Amino acid sequence: MMRVFRKSVRDNQRAWIGWTVALSAVAAMYASFYPSINNPAMADALNAFPQSVKDALHMQDYTRPENYFAVSVFGLLVPILLAVFAISAGVKAIAGDEEAGTLELVQAQPVSRVALALQRFLGIVVALTAIATVMFLVVTALRGPGQFTALSPGRLFAVCLQLALFGLLFAALAYGVGAWTGRRVIAIAAGATVAVLGYLADTFFPQIAGLRWTEAFSPFNWYLGGEPLKHGVQWGHVALLLGLAALLVAAGTWRYQRRDLRG
Repeated sequence: MMRVFRKSVRDNQRAWIGWTVALSAVAAMYASFYPSINNPAMADALNAFPQSVKDALHMQDYTRPENYFAVSVFGLLVPILLAVFAISAGVKAIAGDEEAGTLELVQAQPVSRVALALQRFLGIVVALTAIATVMFLVVTALRGPGQFTALSPGRLFAVCLQLALFGLLFAALAYGVGAWTGRRVIAIAAGATVAVLGYLADTFFPQIAGLRWTEAFSPFNWYLGGEPLKHGVQWGHVALLLGLAALLVAAGTWRYQRRDLRG
């Protein structure tokens, strides 16, 4: 029972710990900048940006911690890096090892394809949970030193939860496409395309009148569009991210169970 899961965690734990430390360090770095941002001179400088740029980057009053964190800590580098991690992990779960010729060795063990695939994906879920949890603990611990105590632990939990589900969606996409096709490059391309188009749909496309509708289809909008740092967990977006991830995992696993493995 769960031998594949334990082996997946054991084989990837160093890389996953590295990603956890790196992403938490990025979040801590941006959080530590808040005291220098929280002053009138900096606010005036940021207000001098063109309105179109501020709208595209969701730049509001940076002296309010929820606005600063939504753009800097949780709005740009952290979700992009998490998407990179999630896509790479999702690709490796099936397609990467299949192309490398190592998946057949694992499949030769007394475990069904469905169990193998789902246990490998479960390892990714654990990694994403660990990343979001550590990030939550680090940023919460910095509330006092970083002078953003107005940002409650509950709202930080909300954004970290939705961040984890954002990563889960990209992991599920890469896993699903990889399991369906057995091709690493196709899975990477699918994840990267959705990430790039999703980011543009959340930032620059809405500045064009005819493309404003695209924002509703962006994973970045499902992650931060409901402003969890202001309003707490957005359960509609949580359900959407979780539901789409489950659908992608189910579709990929169904196809993987039925096709010939590539040698």
